[in-house]
This record gives sequence, structure tokens and C-alpha cells, in this order.
Amino acid sequence: MPESVMVFGCGYVGTALAESLLADGVRVGALTRNGEKAEALRAMGVSEVAEADLDGREWHHALRGQYGAVVNCVSSAGGGLAGYEKSYYEGQRSILEWIGQRGVDCYVYTSSTSVYPQDGGVSVDEGADTTGAPATAQVLLRSEALIEQSAGRLGRWHVLRLAGIYGPGRHYLLDSLRQGQGCIPGSGEHHLNLIHLQDIVSGLRAALGGGGASGIYNLCDDAPARKRDLVEWLASRTGAEVPRFDPGLATERLQRRGGRMPDRIVSNAKAKRELGWRPAFPSFREGYESILSG
Repeated sequence: MPESVMVFGCGYVGTALAESLLADGVRVGALTRNGEKAEALRAMGVSEVAEADLDGREWHHALRGQYGAVVNCVSSAGGGLAGYEKSYYEGQRSILEWIGQRGVDCYVYTSSTSVYPQDGGVSVDEGADTTGAPATAQVLLRSEALIEQSAGRLGRWHVLRLAGIYGPGRHYLLDSLRQGQGCIPGSGEHHLNLIHLQDIVSGLRAALGGGGASGIYNLCDDAPARKRDLVEWLASRTGAEVPRFDPGLATERLQRRGGRMPDRIVSNAKAKRELGWRPAFPSFREGYESILSG
């Protein structure tokens, strides 16, 4: 594990990673645009915290420490496609410019499995065609490409494409059932590719620790399941009434996907084989059981 790591984007994933690294005595720096989050990070023991928008350049001079590794796990700034451009693409450009002034031994970027547009229940791996990805995912692909273009000054680099994130404090389907939601938009027949927060952190640590060659890796659990099956299981575990699915309704996210979610099964075989990573929660059952028991 590197002696020092700079974490850009300390939201749900970045904060959990920082906590894990600090517990092992790693010196951690961080950037966040949220003042309250900045104070919380300092209280955790983060050595220096920059408060700024990632796509700007003023933070380049505010950070004084030297870091052996950099992790970019920023989330969208909101505002639809423009927010994606600001956070993911322009933010990536800013980080790479900063690295160009100093160099780094290891760079890790969290992208998304949303870049795969495949349908029909097919299995996809890191070599799958991404032509036809939705507009937001195209921004992510362009952000990934910036890393490959800058590979000469990055040392090792890893792009970790994360599946749907859930974990403590982040479980919208469970919340919906607890709130008595009787109808869920969509058919519920597509597969959900999921990844528990704890398994994201262990995947990031595997990349930081020197596992695997530079490249792209999918992080998801071992057993993608249909959304309907997950909802019915959660209902049985909580005693909630099983809601109905309505294919005629579409959330904003579904509308961005043309009215429905693609049905594909994302493979994690490369990450397991080359990073030596294994999910502690191989399916939604183990992951949600830990949430329910917690």
C-alpha cells in the first residue's frame, strides 16, 4: 500500500476509502467542494483538505503535500449532462494537469458499468463494445480516454468501472419498501449489476496495492439478479407488501435510457483474476443481509 494517497471526491465512496486508509496509517489528502464534508475529513485525520471545484485550477497551488498515489472517485456535480462534463471530464483534465507538474506512481479512477449499452441478457466484459452508450456514459468514456492519453506520466493506472452502488445509508429499494411504495417504474425484468461499498473499497485497495496491470476492470458482485427478484426478496425479509412494476412509468433515469434499463450481465472475472480481488458480498442477499442486521 502507498505511504500516501490523495483522494479527489470524498463522497460516499471516497470517504469510506479515506477511513480505510487512515486506519492503516496511510497519509491521506482530500479534495471536496462541500465545507461540512471538509471539516469532517479533517476531524477524521486527513492531513490536508482542499475545498474547491475539481474542474478549477486554484486547488493546484493549495495542495502542498506529495502523494505516491491518486484516486479520483468524484461524483456528478448535478445539472444533467453539463454536470457530468464538469465533474468527470473537466475534473479529470484538471487532475491530470496537476499530476503533470509532479508525477505519481499510481492513479485509480472510478468509472461506471453504465458505459455498456448491451441488452438482451448478454454477458459483457471489459472488451465489450461501448458504441451506443448513453450521453452521460459517453462523458465517462471520454474521461477514461484522458487517462490512457496521459499514461506516460501516471505510473500504474487503473480504471475501475463500478456497478450499481449500495451499502450502509445507500439502499433506495429498501427505503422504498419501508416507505410503503406500491408501484415501481419499469418492468423489473432487467438484471441489476451491483457492488457493495465495502467491496468497492477493497477493490480500490487492491489497485493501490499494486495488483494487476494498468487497464480497465469491472467491479461488481458475482450474481447479478433481476430487479423483480431483489424487490421480492427484500419484501419477504422485511414483511413489506410486494409492490407492482409498471412498464408504463419511467423515472428521470429511465427516460435518459430511452424508457427502460438495458439488460446485461457484467463480468467481474478480470478483476478477480488479475487484481486478486474477491467480493465479500458475492450477491445482493449477503449485502442486504448485512444492512438489515446492522
